[in-house]
Amino acid sequence: MDILLLMIMLILPIIASINVKTTFNKYAKIPNSRGLTGAQVARKILDANGLYNIRIEHISGNLSDHYDPRDGVVRLSDSTCNETSVAAVGVAAHECGHACQHAEEYTPIKIRSAIVPVTNLCSRLWYIVFIIGILVFESFPSLVYIGIAMFSAVVLFQLVTLPVELDASNRALKTLESDSILDANEIPHAKKVLTAAALTYVVALVTAIIQLLRLIASVNRK
Repeated sequence: MDILLLMIMLILPIIASINVKTTFNKYAKIPNSRGLTGAQVARKILDANGLYNIRIEHISGNLSDHYDPRDGVVRLSDSTCNETSVAAVGVAAHECGHACQHAEEYTPIKIRSAIVPVTNLCSRLWYIVFIIGILVFESFPSLVYIGIAMFSAVVLFQLVTLPVELDASNRALKTLESDSILDANEIPHAKKVLTAAALTYVVALVTAIIQLLRLIASVNRK
């Protein structure tokens, strides 16, 4: 059973990653009817929501797009910023969805932002603490449980991240349709791109939960 769970943990992220890339590449070949670039769409959405202070920056790479609330900037990658595909428009709108979430103080994103420092620390150190705990289990069994608790913080982060990402995609699709940024026949294309991206977060949560269960089971066997 443990080997099966390990295989699932290894294979699912690969499948999700391939799905995102193939889906994006497919719809990256389809230009939107209005000829708008990702950057133009992002500016249009931000301004429509009164977020005139949020900047848009072009960064290198593909699908490295993100919103940085600390600097107040939506960063769009080579595959999005100056591209006019329905895929690029969908991704740009999604990142603007995050900017709107912060502006509205959307509860899940407030929680995620609050636990980021703790999660970063735990994600780097939990394995070390857990392994040391295994080695000295007879003398200091509490170290193992501390390691598991630290990894639980990582699982919590993934759990909170999922609704944040789903909400940003829903906001993007509603805006693209209501503001007539994409035609009705183009919305399903953008939805497929954003759904593929959302599945990566579902997979991240599932694999994290599986790992947590494996850790707990390994201690129970002692």
